[in-house]
Parts: sequence; C-alpha cells; structure tokens
Amino acid sequence: MEYRPRPRPEHQVLDVIVGKWINEGHTVATGDMPSSRILTSDVYEWSTGGFFVLHTAYGRAGDLPGGGIEIIGYDAASGEYISRFFDSQGNVSTHALSIEGDAWTWQGETTRCTAFFTDGGRTQTAHHERLDGRGEWVPSMEVVLTKIV
Repeated sequence: MEYRPRPRPEHQVLDVIVGKWINEGHTVATGDMPSSRILTSDVYEWSTGGFFVLHTAYGRAGDLPGGGIEIIGYDAASGEYISRFFDSQGNVSTHALSIEGDAWTWQGETTRCTAFFTDGGRTQTAHHERLDGRGEWVPSMEVVLTKIV
C-alpha cells in the first residue's frame, strides 16, 4: 500500500481565502506622496495536493501597474503559517501568518497586514502598515477584497 500525505485541518483553514477576488482601496498619503487608488484582481487557488495556496495578483496602484505571486502554507514542523511574496518590482518578502478566527495577520520585517473576513468569508477588509524611518508602524494601504467566485 502506498502512503500519500493528506492535508490536515491546519491546511484546510486556508480554504476561506481560495477564490477570485476584486481588491479596491487606496494607498495612504505621506508627506512625499498623495494617496493613489488601488484596483487589482487577486486569485487564490490550491496547488496540487492541497497543501499550499498560490495567490496571483494583477492591477494598478494609481498609474503604476503591479502585482505579484504569493505562496501560503502551513509548516507542520514549526506549527506556523508562512507566506512568501514575489512582487512585480523584483522584491521578495516572507511573512509569518497568524490566523485567529476571522482575523488574519501577515507579519514581515518591514510590512504587516491584518485582514478581517466578514459576510461568510466573502469580504476581506485589510489594513496594511509599513515601518517608517523612525521604526514606527504607519498605515500604508486600506483595501477591501470582495470574492466574486
């Protein structure tokens, strides 16, 4: 008999994010930059085997095109969720993902995001922050994602 690993309940928690989303919102103005409108299409899908979620994003922030690829998974050895994001400007970031009920928080070295799922998992309201030059967390983006499929 062949042994085939199966996704565990910790993996299945990620299912709420799987689907196609429209992401609308804005960047937060700074002394140097005005606020810009954000509009993206985000697709979250299970990778083969059902252990990892692949997230692709395409869209615009103001006049700038952008997007990226994220891989989200559960590391059974550490008991933690991990996210790796590769953006359209060549940047790579790693975030610890904590999930507490309907609140998901991605925490990286210089960026973090807390998203709240409402409407039975069909809406995400996300508050993004970044570290400023003084080492303080400041708002960077406010977005709402609406699941369309």
